[in-house]
Amino acid sequence: MAAIDNLNNDLVLIVDDVPENLSLLHDALDEAGYTVLVATNGESALQRARQSHPDVILLDAVMPGMDGFEVARRLKADVHTQPIPIVFMTGLTETEHVVAAFAAGGADYVTKPIRPEEVLARIAAHMQNARQMKQARSALDAFGQATVVVRASDGRLLWQTPLARSLLKRYFLPASDLPQTFAPQVLLAWIDEALLAARENREPPWVIAQDDCRLLASLHDPGRVGQEGEGADREWLLVLREENHGAAIDSLVAAFRLTKREAQVLYWVTKGKTNKDIGEILEMSPRTVNKHLEHVFAKLGVETRTAAANMAMGRKG
Repeated sequence: MAAIDNLNNDLVLIVDDVPENLSLLHDALDEAGYTVLVATNGESALQRARQSHPDVILLDAVMPGMDGFEVARRLKADVHTQPIPIVFMTGLTETEHVVAAFAAGGADYVTKPIRPEEVLARIAAHMQNARQMKQARSALDAFGQATVVVRASDGRLLWQTPLARSLLKRYFLPASDLPQTFAPQVLLAWIDEALLAARENREPPWVIAQDDCRLLASLHDPGRVGQEGEGADREWLLVLREENHGAAIDSLVAAFRLTKREAQVLYWVTKGKTNKDIGEILEMSPRTVNKHLEHVFAKLGVETRTAAANMAMGRKG
């Protein structure tokens, strides 16, 4: 058997309840340069996959208890394990079983009895794809592109970079350790608004605001989305971005002896926002915004919004 060149210890998880199969595959993969983990049942397979994030999973279709099809469905329902390619191992060659393997999320399959050379060839191909996907996610995050893909039919998160996962957790699941499997309703509502904004040739609003932070998003190719014939099967690609205004607002508090609310109002005045805009951002009525502005004018010794904004930005009124 020809060994594959050094693979930088790429990690393969083998799931099979037959010791002979585990031994045969373990030895072949180890000789080829892979790091190998094993599991003998569905529950331990799920646990090891979540803990170790293998690059590829070799999964037996027929096992006592939880079978391979159910294991695959659970792996694909978890955002942390969803990207991992699954190669089914099965003696079930009937068409319906092959279809079931792909329907459960399998990327490929090999038939028993196992031929190690065939398994190695298929593993190498999927390992290369997995490596490229990891590099793509890392590259996007390195350039601040927190990217997420949402399926239109049910809102499932199909793909996301680590930075996107962190932002979604921070804004929508801060107190939970559960994975974000489906897009939050706020984000789905934002997609609808972004589609409408694209048709009306205007900028979409932010997604959500928390204190002095806002989560913004841009929709990939918004000009084409939502057209006829692109409905339930459509996938939306979004790039998320966080704006944090806390430091600028705190500096206004310190410089002009403003309250936190007054500083927030003044900050958004410097951004050219109307009282209505500011009210929506800070969740207050335009009349309340105007009251805060009156206090700001008095403390700054100015009479107009322009003068207040110029002073806040360090220019003469």
